[in-house]
Amino acid sequence: MRHSYVVTYDICDPKRLRQVYKVMLGWGDHLQLSVFQCELNARELTELRIALGDVLNHNEDQVLFCLLGPVDGRGGRAIEALGRPYIDPERNAVVV
Repeated sequence: MRHSYVVTYDICDPKRLRQVYKVMLGWGDHLQLSVFQCELNARELTELRIALGDVLNHNEDQVLFCLLGPVDGRGGRAIEALGRPYIDPERNAVVV
C-alpha cells in the first residue's frame, strides 16, 4: 500500500543540502524550498531513508517524514493551503 508523506529537511552544510535535494528529486514532488511530497510504499520509504542517511551528518542535519495517510484515502487530499492555492501534481504513467 502506498502512503503519502511530506518530507522536509534542515541541512547545515550547502554541499550536503545540494546532495539531499538531488536524492529527493528522484522520490517525490518538490513543493517548496526544503519540502517534498512523496508517495511511497514500505520498501521505497526504507530505501529513501537509507539514501538520505548516507548523505546526512546525523549530529547536525534533520529530515522529517510526516505521514499523511494512504494515497487512495486521506493522504491524497491532506494538504491545505493559505495564500496561493496548492495544486496536486498531475500523475502520469511513464512507459520506458
